[in-house]
Amino acid sequence: MKSLVCIAALVVACLCAGAQTQGTAPSTAQSATAAPLIPLDENGKKAKALVEQAIQALGGQTYLTIRDREQQGRGYSFHHGRPSGTGAVFWSFWEFPDKERVEVTKQRDIAEVYVGNKGYEITYKGPRPIEQKDLDDYLRRRRFSLETVLRTWVNDPSVAFLYEGNAIAAQHPSLRVTLINAQNEAVTLYLDSETHLPVKKTFEWRDPVDRQKNLEEEIYENYRAVQGIMAPYNVTRYFNGDMAGERFFNSVSINQGLDQTMFDPNSGYKPKDVDKR
Repeated sequence: MKSLVCIAALVVACLCAGAQTQGTAPSTAQSATAAPLIPLDENGKKAKALVEQAIQALGGQTYLTIRDREQQGRGYSFHHGRPSGTGAVFWSFWEFPDKERVEVTKQRDIAEVYVGNKGYEITYKGPRPIEQKDLDDYLRRRRFSLETVLRTWVNDPSVAFLYEGNAIAAQHPSLRVTLINAQNEAVTLYLDSETHLPVKKTFEWRDPVDRQKNLEEEIYENYRAVQGIMAPYNVTRYFNGDMAGERFFNSVSINQGLDQTMFDPNSGYKPKDVDKR
């Protein structure tokens, strides 16, 4: 049981690449051309143009206005770069801007639910709050998620854009762009030179206890067309250079409408399609 809960946590840690910043209004995702607070220089203009090009490659307005998403696949966890199990099937459900549910096991009887800035682990014993450190990790990854960057940071007039030239990311020739917000937080995107799709995202944060910097990276591969957007079907996460999690999706769908009771930890929600074996 404990190992499955850990796998659920690691799957969620990866999945918040597709989550949003809490409290972001839908209107903030309508345009990627907000006027900068400080006029961009030529370097900044090129950087922002590359990011807008990536948004168009992902699906443009269809991508920017995704309301909800369902994903099913298999996730694997790693400890110091070594596999820590045989992996687990999972189902994930996300709704803009700040709701997410991840279920694991064929019976889908272990879940993690996040609503706003709260998180819950649900097992046969019922719901209980996520431990604060794990919740802080989740909220941090959500704040720096790819969609948060492309749907909110890009529209923030206080965000600075920096073009940093050519790079190789996940064996792809790429163009490197860094965005820096008013809190001096930075996210670096590596955009495929040919397809313009994001292939890698990195950010750093300082541990509040030991004051050491940590580097988090995500690799996006195997893009496929899904209902007017391009979705990566393989996502790998690294922590300080070591592989930390890997996901392989079997299916992805958007804007299907989700049962709101799945986001209420006390609702007793039960998935309809469950393997009874």
